Amino acid sequence: MYKIIGADQKEYGPITAEQIRQWIIEGRAGAQTQVLPEGAAEWRSLGSLPEFADAFAPKSPPPGAIAGEPAFDTRVADQLKGPWIGLVVTAVLGFLFQLAALLMNVLGVSIGAMQQRQSEAWINMFSGTVGIISSILTMGIAVLILFGALRMSKLRSYGWAIAASILALAPCVSPCCLVGLPFGIWALVVLAKPEVKAAFR
Repeated sequence: MYKIIGADQKEYGPITAEQIRQWIIEGRAGAQTQVLPEGAAEWRSLGSLPEFADAFAPKSPPPGAIAGEPAFDTRVADQLKGPWIGLVVTAVLGFLFQLAALLMNVLGVSIGAMQQRQSEAWINMFSGTVGIISSILTMGIAVLILFGALRMSKLRSYGWAIAASILALAPCVSPCCLVGLPFGIWALVVLAKPEVKAAFR
């Protein structure tokens, strides 16, 4: 049992160690708060008592956390789970869709060059080349969306998460915008929440 001098300089007690620990948690007592343990002759600071040393010890970061970084917030991660999975699906489908388009363009150019007259072959090659370049660029965008989505899943790189969400809105990435548009909007809405932005490392 203990007697304690409160913040109002009044004496309280006797109270138990559990009550004192609760006061520490609530901020009503600190390391310099004066206490008189039962049977002791003089008042001592709360921080000097070995039985309360753990209450004032610096909190260690959770396993895997890096010093100076905010802890991984599982509640925010749960909010982002749907959006980042949706962005991954958008990126994968978009990449496969554009890969198929790229192969069709490459085959179309080569076959057209063999079968058509020279003037028509040049026209076909030009249009096919534009399609090839467009497919390659769009595949690159899909890779960026995938990268940003994976960073989002680990609550890292807020800027990449925003960029991936915006890129997913592009009509050329996913087939007919049916995938990218809703997931991109969903991700942006969740990322706009202050608690979500604050949780990123």
